[in-house]
Amino acid sequence: MSEINKLKIFNDPIYGFITIPNALIYDLVQHPYFQRLRRISQMGLSYLVYPGANHTRFHHALGCMHIMQKAVEVLRFKGVSISQEEENALYIAILLHDIGHGPFSHAMEKSIVEDVHHEAISLLFMDQLNVEFDGQLSLAIQVFKGDYHRKFMLQLVSSQLDMDRMDYLKRDSFYSGVAEGNVNSERLIQMMNVVDDVLVIEEKGIYSVEKFLMSRRLMYWQAYLHKTSLVAELILTKVLKRAKELTQKGIVLPCSEPLLFFMQNKITLDIFDSENLDLFSQLDDFDIISALKSWQKQDDFILSSLSKMIINRDLLKIKVSSEKIPTEELQLIKERFALENNISLLETNYFIFKGKIKNQAYSKEAEPIRILKKDRTIEDIVEASDQLNLKSLSKLVTKYYICFPKQLA
Repeated sequence: MSEINKLKIFNDPIYGFITIPNALIYDLVQHPYFQRLRRISQMGLSYLVYPGANHTRFHHALGCMHIMQKAVEVLRFKGVSISQEEENALYIAILLHDIGHGPFSHAMEKSIVEDVHHEAISLLFMDQLNVEFDGQLSLAIQVFKGDYHRKFMLQLVSSQLDMDRMDYLKRDSFYSGVAEGNVNSERLIQMMNVVDDVLVIEEKGIYSVEKFLMSRRLMYWQAYLHKTSLVAELILTKVLKRAKELTQKGIVLPCSEPLLFFMQNKITLDIFDSENLDLFSQLDDFDIISALKSWQKQDDFILSSLSKMIINRDLLKIKVSSEKIPTEELQLIKERFALENNISLLETNYFIFKGKIKNQAYSKEAEPIRILKKDRTIEDIVEASDQLNLKSLSKLVTKYYICFPKQLA
């Protein structure tokens, strides 16, 4: 029998050709855990606003690995010592960084897998794969957890200027058509260097970093926190919460077996043994959409109404303000809605609610983006930049929203 050629090439609309560097990476990409990412949308329900935003986390993970390859190439050219084993660990860590995301990404974490963050699930998947691949992921796991002594390796995987952000900004901008999010990742990577095992950006790359931070700020307001994307995700969270509530009361709802398991049980990190992790790996966007289509016809007014909203894109009204919304304002419309639809005041919380969103392009408290000056001194980007707007980008901006049925407007 002839052996499979594992040195494959993907054609990517962002970077052109993406090369699979070795057989181990090929086997990881081929694994059912990773192939599931083809069925997990990268931008959740943003396609309800931007019809082109139908790309997946599979796209994104491969893109991250590709630019990590470029980063390793640049750093080696500049004399940074990176062993073959370390190089592979970087590729694996960035390839698998999002493998724990559930259907429609964050909606799951706030509803039926309420006490487990996707990064914790990513780590569980990596540990499981490490067993299957005879310990070949051990160093990647160390890097991912921040336990490896070479700090710059974690910074490449997870920091305020990592390969993850560089890819998702460029990719999400491309697929959504929000041109303001487009970043020059090639230039940023060319400007990278390492000093005392810490990642720095050479001074001549300072304007590219400024553009990157500004693009991030704009993408959050225009795409990730767009009010229609926001309200759609909030409704999906409420649907899943209601479905879980009804299921735990013994009401049988039509849905896939993996989804039923996560609705029937309280999910904590302890419950994720290899069997349940395998069940989670069978969950994707199609389970949720299929369930929503069935739930539209359920007798429960709340479940059917909310499911119809997403399927037909007939969403709740959302108003966003820079001022806090008084609770009394909600109470009056809740009483009216409860009376009109014969539901309790408590149940109106599924339709009428408020909250807040935050946007901070750069955090001074987190690991800084360091600029390597010509005199070899190192400064935080905020101090090194002559742009006053960079200081404002590091301020946390909070906005408040209220959601309610359109007929109450």
